[in-house]
Parts: sequence; C-alpha cells; structure tokens
Amino acid sequence: MDCKCNKEKRSYHFNVSEVVDGKIQEVMNFNFGGHHDLAALTRMAAEKENLSDKHAAQLVLGLRLMHHALKKYPDNELFANFLTQLNEFKRALKANACNKQ
Repeated sequence: MDCKCNKEKRSYHFNVSEVVDGKIQEVMNFNFGGHHDLAALTRMAAEKENLSDKHAAQLVLGLRLMHHALKKYPDNELFANFLTQLNEFKRALKANACNKQ
C-alpha cells in the first residue's frame, strides 16, 4: 500500500497490555523496524479501502508484522506457502490503493 515508498529506516516500539478486572498488565513488548511509515499506511488504508481507523491500523500492523516474521523463516514450508499468498494479497491491496489516488 506504500505507493510512494520512502526507504528511510523507521523504528517502532510495541507494548501490548492486557486488561483483566480493570488492571493493566504488560504481556509483551518489542521493537520493530523497516522503511514503511505505518501511520501513513494506516491513513491510506482507512481512506482508500473505506475502513475505520481502528480496522485500518489492525490491518496494516497485522500485515507488516506477519510479513516480517514469515520472511525470517524462508525454509519453513508452511510459512513459504502462506508468504506467497500474503505477497499476492499485499500486491492487490497496493494496486487497489494506488489506483484510487
């Protein structure tokens, strides 16, 4: 979905918390990097695909994190098969978003 991709390196920090009985507990945190502007991709997905901001963010983050993880294990047959499908989906999503500009 990154029609005009800026190859500048970006870094993000994810902190996932769970709320149980009104109490917040951190369950995981990690850094994630790449050249994608996640905020810009989220805005583009919301606008071009007619998604809510929340669902656009979930889609973009899910795709980026999944793609990144799957690429790390190219010899895993299950991952390789799914990565092919994921790449096709990303190409279609990108083409759809870029054609609506």
